[in-house]
Formats: sequence, structure tokens, C-alpha cells
Amino acid sequence: MIALLALPVLGAFAETPAGFSVQLITTFDYPGSGNSTRPERISDLGDIVGYYIDLSLVHRGFIRFRNGNFSAPLVDPNDTGGITEGWGINNSRLVCGYYLDAASGDRGFFWRAGMFHNFDVPGSSLTLLVGLNNAGDFCGSDLPRSGVQSAFFSVGGVITEFTVPRATDSLAEQINSSNQVCGVYLDDSFVSHGYYRDSDGTIYGPIDVVGSTGTGIIGNNDSNWMVGRYSDSGGLTHGLLFIPPNRYITYDYPGSTFTSLNGINVQGIIVGRYLDPSSGIEHGIIARVVRTAADQSTQGVTPQKQSSQAGPLPSRSQVVVEPDF
Repeated sequence: MIALLALPVLGAFAETPAGFSVQLITTFDYPGSGNSTRPERISDLGDIVGYYIDLSLVHRGFIRFRNGNFSAPLVDPNDTGGITEGWGINNSRLVCGYYLDAASGDRGFFWRAGMFHNFDVPGSSLTLLVGLNNAGDFCGSDLPRSGVQSAFFSVGGVITEFTVPRATDSLAEQINSSNQVCGVYLDDSFVSHGYYRDSDGTIYGPIDVVGSTGTGIIGNNDSNWMVGRYSDSGGLTHGLLFIPPNRYITYDYPGSTFTSLNGINVQGIIVGRYLDPSSGIEHGIIARVVRTAADQSTQGVTPQKQSSQAGPLPSRSQVVVEPDF
């Protein structure tokens, strides 16, 4: 099934079409009445990781396997706050995410074949573990002793923390096989913007749709095509595909006021979610990137190289920005 879905996309990668669009494949829900379903990433083999929120507002991780079946709820054994969220998955079905320890805050975890292994960035009071690649390198956000919420990534077991220049909070949402990291940061007006960090350490940003009131980049693939969402002045939230250096493609689920694109794999298959305004319940989306005869992109900012000389703003440790910002 994944091979068949990928055919139109591989054609798009091999040629140079006038434009691209996002095409819906299907929707899905984690089993159970009233659950809001939030898919976050999709592996190159078609496995999807995410979490659902039940009617009691308890968060539980899940895997939707490539055959369409679901795992049992993923619950970290140290979760005492009713929150375990799955965020990253790779081709070996290694999963990462985070859970809430009611006494000490958010903590990261890895999961494979039913076994949890908890992880904290050394010296940090908070760890949000939200992205990983096929080599097992990973990324997220933490709160170090500086008190400024920082992005981090680990390559070959070596952890690097960084902040986007002039940002009050920085989050690394996903890392690809070239060690390119994408994410979201907040400026001094608490407005969100997207960015990406190249493998040489150069940070490019902001990634913003013209006229948006907030933009966030949540996932990338090995071609460094990125997905996320942005909000407008009318209070609507739109799904976003960003192809460097400056191509922005918008996607809205029909009839919804909120659409978010969260993960994209090497075949251009996308996962995300939309909000049903009549019920207030969120549903999972599977979509794909397709080529179009006409350019359907919208206007957006061309991200610029950010000066490495600019330091972070003063601490805002009393406010923690979650990956779902």
C-alpha cells in the first residue's frame, strides 16, 4: 500500500513541476468513543506514532502500524500526571516521546517492543523528547541551568544544546538523516516562528507565511521538506508544507477551522490532524505531496541566516512551551 501511495510523489521528486499541493488520502481515529487523535510522525515504512486525549483529558501514546492496526496505549510506568505522548518513530520502530512526572515535570522516554527507557538531558530540569531519525539520533527541548528553554539534539551520543538567536524559547521538533533539525521558537512578543538548523550549525529563520500571526515547523524529511501550521488574523489555523528556500503550500481539511501537518516521510506521505468544529474532537489525517501543473504556493518569508553573535533573551523559566505550542 505504501509503495502504491508513493508513486505519484516519487514522480514529483524526479521531475521539476510548476508546483506542489497536499492531497488527502484518508482520516483515522484511535479506537474509543470521544478520543481526540493527534498523529505526530510517520516512518518511511508507514508506521505512525502519536497520542490521543480521552474524555478525562488523559494523554496516551499510540502506534498506528503500516497495516492500519493500532498498538495498545503507550503509558510510561513513571507517568504520575496522566500524560504519556508518542512523538517520534523511525524505521526500526524505535519510538520517543515524553511523560509527566507530577512531582518533577516533563521527562523523555524511548520505547521499543514494549520496553520503556527514560531519558533526561543531563543537568536539565525538563526534557521534551520529540524527534528521531533512522540512525537513532534524536532531538527535543530542555530547560538547562540558564533558565532559557533550549533546543537540543544528540548525534552519536553527543548532546548539543542551542537557542535560536533572540528567542525566548527554542524547540527542536525533528531531525533527519542529514542531521538537519527543524522546529519552532518564540520571539520577545511570544509569537511563534519556524526555523531550521543545517548540519553545519547554521540556523535559518524565520519561516513565516506573510500575514500570519504565528507559524511553527513540526517535522522534516530527508529532503528537508518541512511541515507545520500557521494561524491567521481571523483565528483560523492552516496546515503548511515548506520547501526551502521559500516555497509555502497551505492545506486545510474541508470545513475545519484548525489543520496541522506534523510529520512527513521520504516518500512525501504526511500525517497530521484536524479539528471538527461541531464536536471539538480532533481526527488524524494521512495525506501526500503531489505535483501540480500550476504553482499553488502562497507568499512567505525567505528564511535568512541568523547571526550566531546574538544571545538568548533573559530567562522565562516560569513558562514552558510544549512541542505542540
